[in-house]
Amino acid sequence: MGVTTVTEMTDGVLHTLFRTEQGGHEQVVLCQDRATGLKAVIAIHSTALGPALGGTRFHAYASDEEAVLDALNLSRGMSYKNALAGLDLGGGKAVIIGDPDVLKSEELLLAYGRFVESLGGRYVTACDVGTYVADMDIVARETRWATGRSPENGGAGDSSVLTAFGVFQGMRASAQHIWGDPTLRGRKVAVAGVGKVGHYLVEHLLEDGAEVVITDPRHESVQRILDKHPGKVTAVVDTDALIRVEGLDIYAPCALGGALNDETVAALTAKVVCGAANNQLAHPGIEKDLADRGILYAPDYVVNAGGVIQVADELHGFDFDRCKAKASKIFDTTLAIFARAKADGIPPAAAADRIAEQRMADARAARAV
Repeated sequence: MGVTTVTEMTDGVLHTLFRTEQGGHEQVVLCQDRATGLKAVIAIHSTALGPALGGTRFHAYASDEEAVLDALNLSRGMSYKNALAGLDLGGGKAVIIGDPDVLKSEELLLAYGRFVESLGGRYVTACDVGTYVADMDIVARETRWATGRSPENGGAGDSSVLTAFGVFQGMRASAQHIWGDPTLRGRKVAVAGVGKVGHYLVEHLLEDGAEVVITDPRHESVQRILDKHPGKVTAVVDTDALIRVEGLDIYAPCALGGALNDETVAALTAKVVCGAANNQLAHPGIEKDLADRGILYAPDYVVNAGGVIQVADELHGFDFDRCKAKASKIFDTTLAIFARAKADGIPPAAAADRIAEQRMADARAARAV
């Protein structure tokens, strides 16, 4: 039997961390508590604008290396998201490795909270895929640096509400840019993933008069929407079928990342991509492929910032109306990015990156004075 060396296991992760543009992280912490089965990664990308804020993803990864790489990518995205959301917060993210339906326990979440607390406020956590408000209530018993808690425990509650609202504002801005009218009335919108965020997004779309097509690997998530809106929503079997639906105006990836790859971009019938999923671009260059096909891409970390705006407000005493007003500005931010992209002759994703990087650079420069 062959022996796998430490170098072989970690070279891919270390290469990303130290030798690529996707790296440059300030700190990456591996956390383990064998008694509860906890294996977690906390990645802090940047604290240039303030403490690193980002959710905790609980997911059964194919490998530990994949989990670390996901934490690196997600935390970097949070730096950009928080910068463009106008927050005085840096970017971080955590992943807990394992199937939450099997592994999650009160003891594990408490152990995770102790690791968050050990970072002394450099990282502030919240909910993400596989974690919920009730989980953050447990984590918060061991750390003061947990947001997304229940209102009963002094928190803001479900951040999916304003995440969906922000994505809807991004769609309105996309419609304004493409069709000259900030409404989805009469537009055919495909939503891939109708769980925590997607089902709220469907409500906004129907209320605005859109024609909605959905899919989700969880049959119960699809059925919940079909039962609530009989005859108003169409479901297809999977994402592969969804991206090929004829006459699509907007495609909204609202599940896990990497939704936009070489195959999906080539097959897309939609004129706009605007969704809630993080890290939608599978690899560098996809944003250009979209632009070459005439597909407008609303950068994911811009339009899905409503949730982080909500949980960030919890740090100062939560006020929903204040958060919603701030999340509504995603409409203006998205339009400004489209205008910058047009002026600079670059894809919107590149324009968004430039604006976010400038804000972080200005903060670092001010700190150095």
